[in-house]
Amino acid sequence: MTPAKWQDRRVLVTGHTGFKGSWLSLLIAGMGAKVTGFALDPSTDPNLFEAARIDELVTHRIGDVRDLGAVQQLFAKARPEIVFHLAAQSLVRPSYQQPVETYATNVMGTAHVLEAARQLGGVKAIVCVTSDKCYENREWVWPYRESDPMGGHDPYSSSKGCAELVAAAYRSSFFDTAPTDDWTGLATVRAGNVIGGGDWAQDRLIPDIIRALEAGAAPLIRSPQALRPWQHVLEALHGYLMIAERLLAGERRYADAWNFGPSESDAQSVSNIVERLVAALGGKGWETAAGDQPHEAGLLRLDSSKARAELGWQPSLDLGEALDWIVEWHQVFARNQDARAITQEQIRKYLVRSGSSLPRQAAKAAA
Repeated sequence: MTPAKWQDRRVLVTGHTGFKGSWLSLLIAGMGAKVTGFALDPSTDPNLFEAARIDELVTHRIGDVRDLGAVQQLFAKARPEIVFHLAAQSLVRPSYQQPVETYATNVMGTAHVLEAARQLGGVKAIVCVTSDKCYENREWVWPYRESDPMGGHDPYSSSKGCAELVAAAYRSSFFDTAPTDDWTGLATVRAGNVIGGGDWAQDRLIPDIIRALEAGAAPLIRSPQALRPWQHVLEALHGYLMIAERLLAGERRYADAWNFGPSESDAQSVSNIVERLVAALGGKGWETAAGDQPHEAGLLRLDSSKARAELGWQPSLDLGEALDWIVEWHQVFARNQDARAITQEQIRKYLVRSGSSLPRQAAKAAA
């Protein structure tokens, strides 16, 4: 990743009020990009978007990707060169309660973003963020490769597989057929269970643990033996930006699907994560939730060898460090200190660790 390449670039981020979108917006704004965000209001209170005052750093637009007209108007006004599409219904359990809304947001929302980009023209790079759960999960021990079939047992996972198919169809039908001087590079990216400071989503493991411990309660854990590929949010974002840079440069072979998962040793059980956080935050233990639970994958791992070989991307933080950074972030927030400052400091440390650094002028402006 080359931070200088983002200076003054017009970038659109859908879902910028969410956890991952907030980290991404702060990261690229800090590199000097002119960021427009389009999303619903933050879904939790507190939330990283408001805590880090991200609306001061981006052009903030409230809207719904299910509304094609609103998305088209946004593109016409923002005229982005680069699009990161993150707006989504992002949780498994709510997808059982609201399956139609999940499909409308994740599938038709993706189609609306791609259609608006197609009609406008001039977009150089689109990175659609889906999920590791887009694969037809057979609960086998081998990690999934980008060429494995899409699937999904639950509506959320299925909707992400559908979004991948929508993107592939748009790429082959419209973008790949365009002449070189009007080519739009479209990639899809699949990350593991992304974690980091400032996540307060409901029905997500680490936020649920932190809420319980702050309330003096023992966390209730649904599937303690489930194995997940855990990784810090900056690891995934680093990969997304590397792909965007190559699409921006017109390198057609990067217009494809990409996995960005952690090292094999960081695909660990839910119980392992719980025990580490309980110990770090001074809890007294945890409990297994009683009763029947909706189906969730028991075993899921990503094969990121393609990203390692063709991009030179690799994780910079191991799981223990990622959890330490989360504890540090929430301890700072609990002391009513500056959420933007701790987020930017962790971004700075990560960029140094990964071999990048913020341009001095952009870093000063972001502060």
